[in-house]
Amino acid sequence: MEPALELKETYANRFQDEVKRSLVWKELARYFQQWISPQAVILDLGAGYCEFINNVQAQKKYAIDLNPTTQSRAKPDVHVLSQDVTLEWQLDSGTVDVVFSSNFLEHLATKDGLMDCLRQANRVLKRDGTLILLGPNIRFCADVYWDFFDHHLPLSDRSLVEALGLAGFEVEKVIDRFLPFTMQGRAPAHPLLVRTYLRLPIFWPILGKQFLIIAKKAKSAQ
Repeated sequence: MEPALELKETYANRFQDEVKRSLVWKELARYFQQWISPQAVILDLGAGYCEFINNVQAQKKYAIDLNPTTQSRAKPDVHVLSQDVTLEWQLDSGTVDVVFSSNFLEHLATKDGLMDCLRQANRVLKRDGTLILLGPNIRFCADVYWDFFDHHLPLSDRSLVEALGLAGFEVEKVIDRFLPFTMQGRAPAHPLLVRTYLRLPIFWPILGKQFLIIAKKAKSAQ
């Protein structure tokens, strides 16, 4: 099966309650908005069903994903780039303010592919551009990390910080335990629960199994 069609089938089977997932992501997008100006140009890396990019406020929005379903889920104000993210992105250098990615990098097939992807993110970001990464931290969820057939790379906050340095980024913020591993599972959490959780960081070290990393394009890479 072609990679794009395999992606389409995999996520069609995995994510069925799209309405509830969108409500959950509305809460998450509200939280991440603190790093995203409403006048920003933003790119959602590995956008999937566009739950984040559809809900965040920005002047110009891009979504990049190989999954052919992404185009049909994107709102009219989202420009979709249907391509392999490890190849050169169809965007000019220095044109994006924020690159956001959630639960995507672990799906890349190789570390070389990961580095290609991070370097492309660096290339398209403007000077002082921001990279926001959210994903499962294998240090805290190794027991369930490999329960997903399309997980390929074992990533932790520590290994990703090293990769970001090699790709020309300066890391500004690392939360090794942020969201629970299952918040965006087959049965998404209630939006009110998500809002409450985000307001109570005292619970993050207890329940969090996903990292949150905020990085800036390094001055040496500008």
